[in-house]
Amino acid sequence: MVIADVLNKMLSGTPHLAMIFNVRFAVILILCSVALPSLARAQNGLGWPDPTNMFSGQRSQHLEPILDFPTDERPPQIQTVAYDNPLGQPVVQTGLTMINQPSQVEWVEPTYSDSVYERPLAMYDEDAPYEWSILPAGMVYKSYLAGQKESRLSAQLIKITDDNSMLDGNLGGRFGVLRYGRDSTFLSDGFQWDVEGSAHVRLDIPEDVDVRSADFRAGTQLTWSYANDPRHRSRFGYYHLSSHLGDEFLLKNPGYDRLNYAHDLLIFGHSYYFTKKLRVYGEVGWAFYHKVADPWEFQFGIEWAPNERTGPWGEPFVAIGTHLREEVNFGGSFVVQAGWAWVGDIPGRTLRMGLHYHNGDSTQNSFYDNFEQQIGFGIWYDF
Repeated sequence: MVIADVLNKMLSGTPHLAMIFNVRFAVILILCSVALPSLARAQNGLGWPDPTNMFSGQRSQHLEPILDFPTDERPPQIQTVAYDNPLGQPVVQTGLTMINQPSQVEWVEPTYSDSVYERPLAMYDEDAPYEWSILPAGMVYKSYLAGQKESRLSAQLIKITDDNSMLDGNLGGRFGVLRYGRDSTFLSDGFQWDVEGSAHVRLDIPEDVDVRSADFRAGTQLTWSYANDPRHRSRFGYYHLSSHLGDEFLLKNPGYDRLNYAHDLLIFGHSYYFTKKLRVYGEVGWAFYHKVADPWEFQFGIEWAPNERTGPWGEPFVAIGTHLREEVNFGGSFVVQAGWAWVGDIPGRTLRMGLHYHNGDSTQNSFYDNFEQQIGFGIWYDF
């Protein structure tokens, strides 16, 4: 149009010629707009650019529309695979023909755990070789649950027949020093040296929670399992025990005959596990030094309690034990405890809560020849 304006000015003196030129120029433009595209397409085989496709790299001569339904022109490219039964061999369906395919692998039936707590947090290699370890966490030989003089942490709120309500507390524990063995999801295996110590205190609740008496125990022991049959476990050791009356009790009972009960014993105990929860045990002790006490004592009992990780819900337990002492003509005490127990990441260490029953001679050796029947509730942490 700019060219037309210039020509119009040049021909402004001849209006008829300008009009004729404008008409002819318009006809030329129309013819070019129609003819050029057709000419370009005709010459595209010679390498000329196609003005209708300025981005030829984005198009493909093989590009076809994607259909979401089958057509008669192209058969579906996806073959369906099916199983004739859950354990059968796979077959491929092509058209109307079912072709059996040979199996390359054997079917393995999946298994599932019944409990989310079957897999412990701490993983142990049950076939690992024995090795030396300092201050091992686990125990090879577990303390007797119904053993009243075992070193542990505990508190028992009891009522003694024909006596006051008492709080029997046990402040102590047993710890590994050296072990040649290995850890396990059950109790540890091998040979282990332990040390122990505890104070067994009786508090008289109605009497202003006075300390009536206290027994002190300290000792050491060697414990081991049997490699050919770890259900068998043994311990051999030494412990000292002495008994003392409380100051408050002596002040309120000035005429009471104070006893200097004490003994130093060598012990040998053996346990057998019918299952990982069911154990029977027996132990003999001989005192090479004793005052008031006599040399011999015996323990035996049966327990059903968890020794592996239980998770937060815990499991039930039952413990029955008897402790016989020569100074009371081989009488002694009969104990039954039952309730609920928890085991954490260290196998064998057990937290228990439940009922407690004792019948026999006093569990405080300053009153060793007094008969006591105890009924109450206890909390115990065992090693």
